[in-house]
Amino acid sequence: MLYPREIFLEIKKVISRDEFIILTGARQVGKTSLLIMLKNFLEEKGGICHYLNLENPDHLKLLDKHPFNIFELFPESKGKQNVFIDEIQYLNDPSSFLKLLYDSKRDKIKIISSGSSAFYIDKKFKDSLAGRKFLFEIHPLNFDESLVFNGREDLLKQKNKRLSVHYKERLLDLWQKYLIYGGYPKVVLEEDDEVKRIVLEEIGSSYVKMDVRDAGIKNTQKYFSLLKILAAQTGNLLNSQELANTLGMAHKTVEEYLYVMKKSYQIALINPFYKNLRKELTKMPKVYFYDLGLRNFFLGNYTPIDKRWDKGAYLENIAFREFLREKKTVDRIKFWRTQDKKEVDFVIDDEAFEIKFESGREKKKKYEQFRRLYPRIKFNFLTYPSFLEKFYNWKL
Repeated sequence: MLYPREIFLEIKKVISRDEFIILTGARQVGKTSLLIMLKNFLEEKGGICHYLNLENPDHLKLLDKHPFNIFELFPESKGKQNVFIDEIQYLNDPSSFLKLLYDSKRDKIKIISSGSSAFYIDKKFKDSLAGRKFLFEIHPLNFDESLVFNGREDLLKQKNKRLSVHYKERLLDLWQKYLIYGGYPKVVLEEDDEVKRIVLEEIGSSYVKMDVRDAGIKNTQKYFSLLKILAAQTGNLLNSQELANTLGMAHKTVEEYLYVMKKSYQIALINPFYKNLRKELTKMPKVYFYDLGLRNFFLGNYTPIDKRWDKGAYLENIAFREFLREKKTVDRIKFWRTQDKKEVDFVIDDEAFEIKFESGREKKKKYEQFRRLYPRIKFNFLTYPSFLEKFYNWKL
């Protein structure tokens, strides 16, 4: 069964344009399902559509010889053809493949493609595709989408209303499960908690190993050890030299591993916000996980947030995921920190957010320097009880 995703509506807005469409993101986040949904959508409008998976070695070999060989699989017709290509990163040169087809045949063909290993796409797309593509990042399900996957559209109909006791209890129970097990579709669709953990283990080991293998990394054990350390250091400054010392690895190797983790959408690194280079710490990023369940898998901890030793870091990671949903790109999400360790958790456009688990524990004096330096940036305290209202418009 195919379930609607919010990003589907965004893709539909540009699907009739000439530019090719590329879907990228971690493995198992639903890119293939989105391709099929888009194919069905165009076919319902009378479009000519074909689907191609480049895990098929014969098709891969044919297209690697020359991009125009695609017309041996799907002969040119009077109407424009929409060709959906899954796993396009397996091509030897996906950038040149797309560029040549766009420049020479865009009146005959439109490519809508997906790529699981984003670091491959990044490295192989050496030629500029500017003006020739729309790139969409596909992330794990957000909470509203998880409700749809769970068949709880009845809860979504209660939005912007004061919830009854029944609906509030059900909503909070599902919210808690979402925070513990994350938003990978296969995980969300499972009802039993133990099965959810088993599926997360498969994603966190088997599918991550595929990224490691495709990246040519040989020391799988060290790679996973680094992921576990990062899970325990979520929300902290990332010092790659310290990580190298801890793991007994070369600094260059740690940087390579971090690159693969970032491009595979396992972790996100957010950069500092600053105006004064001398007084504000400017180099080290902070690390967060794209999926809460994946982080919990690497920690081996599925405890509810209110009973956790790492609730502060956990809460920051939840906030990061929701800000990413709102802003669409990691580049717009930053943090502020000075050399004397004054810090604001998130600075996003013209707003700043300090994340607290409970209200009443805000120490406003700690943030006077930031407010003085940046009076035009609206400063906010955001507490855990307000998350559902802030990010999803639930009235609890």
